[in-house]
Parts: sequence; structure tokens; C-alpha cells
Amino acid sequence: MFVDRVEEQIEEVPELRQIGPVALAFLGDTVFDLFLRTKIVLTERTSPKGMHLHASQFARAGAQARMARALWDRLSEEEQDTLRRGRNAKVHTIPKHAEVADYKMATGFEAMLGMLYLQKKEDRLWELLCQGMAAIMEEREDGEE
Repeated sequence: MFVDRVEEQIEEVPELRQIGPVALAFLGDTVFDLFLRTKIVLTERTSPKGMHLHASQFARAGAQARMARALWDRLSEEEQDTLRRGRNAKVHTIPKHAEVADYKMATGFEAMLGMLYLQKKEDRLWELLCQGMAAIMEEREDGEE
């Protein structure tokens, strides 16, 4: 598995506080994307275009920010601290279709995912991502009623 090979290459992860929150978010973005694509491939039978359209609904800053807010009370102190560090990090560009507050919260969410990945807490990553997705789906169902 890819993760096993990466672990072999990284003998020791540096102190996580030494890694900037934007760097953690950079890594967390990929972690989120891999989770999302894996979930879609395993649960949907649709065209590549359909998979891409579904993924893009969740990969937006607004959706990630809603996940972070829905998960907040379930996060450990360390997870909350990393999310806050990422949220408060100075970002130089914000996509034109994203709200500033959502983009900052999504950056914090991705930073937390990056931290968990580097800590090799894959079970915790999967748990939080599944809970976050469930919260978004529940939100959508409530909005449709």
C-alpha cells in the first residue's frame, strides 16, 4: 500500500508544531481528495463525469467548513488547536467563489487532516471524514424537506 511505502521513507516526522499550518493544509487537501474519491468509487456506479460532479460538491470550501463546524465538539484539544492554527494562518489568495470565513475554516480543516495523516492516525481520519460527510448529507436532506 502507498501509505506503507511513504512510512518507510519517513523515519521520523518532525515536531508537528514546526510544520506550518498551510503546509499541513496542503497535505490535508490531498488526504481529503483521496478519501472523497475512494468513497465515491466504492459507493456509486456512475460515469467519470458524474463522479467528478459529485466530488466537486464536497471539495468546496463551504462544504469543508460545514464539516469542520459539525465536527468541532467531537475533536480532541490537539485537533481543535491544529484546526484553529490553520484557520488563522495567513493565506494570500482566496478563490473567487468562496467566502473568506469558509475558506479559512476549510484551510483549518485540511490542516487538521494533514496532522492526523502525519501522525498515522488513519482510523481517526476515516472516522472524522465519514462523520463530516454524514453531517453534510443530513444537512442536504433537511434542506430538501
